[in-house]
Formats: sequence, structure tokens, C-alpha cells
Amino acid sequence: MNMGQAISSCFSKYATFSGRATRSEYWFFILFYALVFVAVSFLDPTANGMLGSVVWLGFIIPIYAAGSRRMHDVGKNGWFQIIPIYGFILACSASTGDNQYGSAA
Repeated sequence: MNMGQAISSCFSKYATFSGRATRSEYWFFILFYALVFVAVSFLDPTANGMLGSVVWLGFIIPIYAAGSRRMHDVGKNGWFQIIPIYGFILACSASTGDNQYGSAA
């Protein structure tokens, strides 16, 4: 999956917390978010930048939805993404094959 497909997939599943997301889909979306946030930080460098808040609000639901789908891909509940180190380790893990959240992509 390339970056464009990952971004469109995550935005088309804006608030879909069910299903699965591959590693590439999840990490390309996180990379896109980071690049957008850095670009916005340069455009609005003040500490209370309104533009940064708007970007954050626009991305918060799809980031958690993609994270939940990523946790499902490794066979865990979506809530595991909020555990700081363990959630990161799971997000970096390989898919588990077919599981209770659906078939492998």
C-alpha cells in the first residue's frame, strides 16, 4: 500500500473503529499527520496557534480509529493503543493472520 492509498483509506474510514489496518496503512497515515502538523506549525508558530488546533481536531478521530483497527490487526482490543509503550510495540508488530476481528488483508 502506498502513502496515498493509506491516507484515503483512513479518511474514508474516518470513524470506523471496527475491522483491520495493516502496518503500512497505519504508519503512512501517522507520517502524513506528522508532516501536516509540522507544516502547520511553520505557518502558525505561536504557542496558541488556532490552525494547529483545527488540524488536531480534524485528525484526532481518524488517528484513534486507525489505531484501533491496527490493534485489531495484531489480535488485540482497540483500547490497547492508549497504553504508551505496549501500544507502540503492538503497532509495530506483524499481523496475526485471521482472527476474531476479520480476515488478514
